[in-house]
Amino acid sequence: MSNLAYDDQAEEGASHQDVAAMQALRPVPRISVQAFCETESVAGPIERAAEDRRMGKAHLKVHMGGVATAIEFYQSAPTPNLIILESRAEPGEMLEQLGQLAEYCDPTTKVVVIGHYNDVGLYRELVRSGVSEYVVAPVSMADVVSVISTIFVDPDAEPIGRSIAFIGAKGGVGSSTIAHNVSWAVSSLFKSETVVVDLDLAFGTANINFDQDPAQGVAEAVYAPERIDEVYLDRLLAQCAEHLSLLAAPSTLDRTYDFDPEAFAGIIDIAQRSAPVVILDVPHIWNGWTKNTLMKADEIVITATPELANLRNTKNLVDMLKRLRPNDLPPKLIINQIGVPKRPEISAADFAEPLGITPMATIPFDPQLFGNASNNGRMLGEMDAANAITQQIAEMAHVLTGRAEIKTKKKPALGDLIARFRRKK
Repeated sequence: MSNLAYDDQAEEGASHQDVAAMQALRPVPRISVQAFCETESVAGPIERAAEDRRMGKAHLKVHMGGVATAIEFYQSAPTPNLIILESRAEPGEMLEQLGQLAEYCDPTTKVVVIGHYNDVGLYRELVRSGVSEYVVAPVSMADVVSVISTIFVDPDAEPIGRSIAFIGAKGGVGSSTIAHNVSWAVSSLFKSETVVVDLDLAFGTANINFDQDPAQGVAEAVYAPERIDEVYLDRLLAQCAEHLSLLAAPSTLDRTYDFDPEAFAGIIDIAQRSAPVVILDVPHIWNGWTKNTLMKADEIVITATPELANLRNTKNLVDMLKRLRPNDLPPKLIINQIGVPKRPEISAADFAEPLGITPMATIPFDPQLFGNASNNGRMLGEMDAANAITQQIAEMAHVLTGRAEIKTKKKPALGDLIARFRRKK
C-alpha cells in the first residue's frame, strides 16, 4: 500500500491536496487546545484533527456552544494555549462578544475564530484586536491542523514555552523540591504541558521525587547535541503525570560533567518549542553553563533559608544577575525552612531588605510533610492538598505563569487598627 493510500484512509475527509500539504507539517508541540463550536460541521473536523498523528502531543477538547459558552466557561477556569471559536454572529456582534471574552483570557492565550462571513474588513479588525487567525467555514480537518501548526510550529516564531530557572542560594535549601512541586502545580492546576529539566547530572533528585526511573534523560541529550530535535527530545522525556514530563538526570558519578557554556542552550530551546512551561532545576554550582542558563532564562527563582551565609549568597546572585540581565526584572525570592527549632534566624523582612526584593513566598519548616512526600515519591499536593504550604505552592504557580502578582503585606492603616480594636471589645 502506498503512503498516499495509507494517509487517505487514516485522514478521513482530507483531499489529496490536503494530505500532500499536511505531509510537510511538523508535529504540534505539547499545547492545550479547547474548541467551542456552534455546528457539527465544524466540530467534526476539529474532533478528527485531535486524532491526527501530528496532534499526538497536544490536548484538544471540543465543547458545543460558541463564544457565549466560552465566556461562561472561562469565568471559572484557566484559559488554554489556544482557543478555537466558531461564531455565526454578524461582524459587529462577533467583535463585541470577543471583547467580552478577552476579559477572562490569559495574555499568552491565542485565539482562532471560525466564522461564516467572508469579510476582509472583519479579518483585519480581528487581527488588529489580537486574534491569531480567522477562517471562513466550512473547514476541513487539514485546515484545523494547518492553522494550529502555522501558529505554533513556525520556525521563525518565538518559542512557545516560558523557561523558569530555580537555583538555591546554598545546597540543601530545598530549591529542587520547590521546583518540582511548582511544576506539578502548574501542570495540574492549569492543565498546561510542563517539562522539568533536571540539570544536576551528578546528584539530581527529580527522578526520586517523581518516582521515575527512566533509562535515558538529559545526559543523552547533552552528549549528542547533533541529534537534538523535537522528536528525539520526546523520546527522552519520562511521563510523570497527564501534563507533566521529566528530562531526568542520570544521578551517577561514572563521569565528570564538565560542559561548554552553551551546552544546554539547544536542549532548552527545543524544550521551549515543545511545551508552554519549562522548569529548569539548576544545581548550586557556578560555572559557564549554569551562568549562561540563568542569563537566558525567562524567569529566575532563588530559594534561600533565613541565615547569614544564604543572605550573602543571595545578594551575590541578585547583584550578578542584575549585571547579566539589566533589562529584566529581578529574580523571585523564596525564603524556605523558616522556624527550624533552636536555630537563630534572620526575619523575612530583614532578609529581604538589603536585596530590595519582596519574597514570593515564606515557607515554614515542616519536615513531616516534606519527608513523607519525598519518601513516597509524591508531590505535596498529592499528600495534603489542604495544607497551607501546598496553597503557597499553588500561589507561586499562579505568579510564575503570569496569572497573579506577588502579594505584599501592607501595614494596617489607622482605620484598620480602630476597626480591629472595636471587634475585640
